[in-house]
Amino acid sequence: MLIYLGLSAVTAFLAASALLYFGTPSFLAAAHLVFAVGILPLIFGVITHFVPVLTRSGPAHRGVLWLPLLLQLAGLSAFFCFYGAAGAWALYAAACCALLLALVFAGWLVLRALRTLGKPHPGWRWYLAAIACLSVSLLLVPVMALWPAAHQALRLLHLHLNTLGFVGLTAIGTLQVLLPTVLSGPDAEAAARLRRDLPFAAGGVLAVALGSAFWLPLALLGAVLLLTVTLRLGVSWWRRYGFSKIASDGASAALAAALSGFLLLILLGVFHAFPVLDGRQAVPAFVAAFLLPLVTGALSQLLPVWHHPGRRTEARDDMRAALVSGGVLRSVLFLAGGLTLAAGYHQGLWLAAAGMLSFLFGVLRSFSPWAKIKK
Repeated sequence: MLIYLGLSAVTAFLAASALLYFGTPSFLAAAHLVFAVGILPLIFGVITHFVPVLTRSGPAHRGVLWLPLLLQLAGLSAFFCFYGAAGAWALYAAACCALLLALVFAGWLVLRALRTLGKPHPGWRWYLAAIACLSVSLLLVPVMALWPAAHQALRLLHLHLNTLGFVGLTAIGTLQVLLPTVLSGPDAEAAARLRRDLPFAAGGVLAVALGSAFWLPLALLGAVLLLTVTLRLGVSWWRRYGFSKIASDGASAALAAALSGFLLLILLGVFHAFPVLDGRQAVPAFVAAFLLPLVTGALSQLLPVWHHPGRRTEARDDMRAALVSGGVLRSVLFLAGGLTLAAGYHQGLWLAAAGMLSFLFGVLRSFSPWAKIKK
């Protein structure tokens, strides 16, 4: 299931890029294809992988493992609505179903944390905060229809709670566990930093979301809080690992690029709020500069573990080597593509697409029999 979700996210990126290139769907249709069909289910799948580790408990129940697939079906319903293949009822049904599934998932998360032997790792609270942001954003979908006069403000709330809130909080919480795993160098400060920074990060998300919708100075305050949290993590990585070590591995380079892209995203969010930057520039830039290095870096590390569970083997190492190959160049392409898109030049899409095609080649190579026997 986890491998399927990872490959689905890659497919959703490429499909949305192709549809935009040929001018077939609306911008909203392409955005929901990426977020609702690709990213949202994958994030929930990744959470099912990390929560048992954070709570020192057994694997997730089979019923929980199926929840991301149900979320993907809800996402497809939303995509078909914006694509024009279904009515508005499909969007509202998708939002209600996704909200129910998110609340069930949050309940499972809390139960796992309560049943931990000793204290759970504070990373689980970042996942809970992210799901809370997602739940509120989903609740806003029918509210926008019932309150058309406030549609623009509610749309901005929905956008920022999804991007900065759900995706951003999940990413920052996961990166602090995942990058030390990639570099085999445990970060002794990670738990304390996660515990200390969550109120600032969550408060920053709410401030940016509410400020962009209702009062712009509040958005600036939120951006400062998020910048502080993100820069603190980046400085910690720089001091602990150094640039050379991070750049020496394709997965860690991509994850570090994602953190850099998140900094860019915060600045873009401020510009979007004023608005110096239009949403049609901010969202693609967010995808290219943040989501693409985040997903490719995480999958480079996790796909081999999911495909070859248990102890480390030669087959797992071969698969990982195929996935991380070219990771540094891909990261540069993603960041350059995001900056180009933010500047309003659609050519940035080609840079991001080139990076994704490179990763797709690595995925195909990693699953091939040739890659498994190569040493």
